[in-house]
Amino acid sequence: MACLQKGYVHLYTGNGKGKTTAALGLALRAAGAGLRVYIVQFAKGSPTGELTSLDKFKGVITVRQFGRRSFIRGRPSPADFACAARGMAAAARAVAEGRYDVVVLDEICGACRCNLVRTEKVLEALEKRHKGVEVVMTGRNAPEELVGAADLITEMKEVKHYFMNGVKARKGIEF
Repeated sequence: MACLQKGYVHLYTGNGKGKTTAALGLALRAAGAGLRVYIVQFAKGSPTGELTSLDKFKGVITVRQFGRRSFIRGRPSPADFACAARGMAAAARAVAEGRYDVVVLDEICGACRCNLVRTEKVLEALEKRHKGVEVVMTGRNAPEELVGAADLITEMKEVKHYFMNGVKARKGIEF
């Protein structure tokens, strides 16, 4: 059962870099304190440096990706919807059971914005969550309903980014 007496809901959103990184930092801190962590990544299915690093925490941090190996460009495919449905089902179980102390819903905002996941399903999961489960949601353009459900909101704001000068995503830094 969850170790925390009361869990809160965090939301990391905005157009700046660092939302997933902040969630992973919290996950590492929690694991270091002996808390069990479950990370659900929506619309992500590719290997990344973060996954390689998190492999070292097997048994304490569990990561599951629910996405295909490519970015969604344009309209989501039936396969994208199927992945997201499996991800939301896994997230709802993890939040409700209390087996994990921290549950990260990485890129859930984007999944809601492109209708891969219904925002109502996320709200329902939050309402049914075990009282000791901390939930962290990430993604750009957070739906107002998720903003309303959060206890803590951090907005990442892009002020300057080298991508604007043509720098591509770099292994170990952006992925």
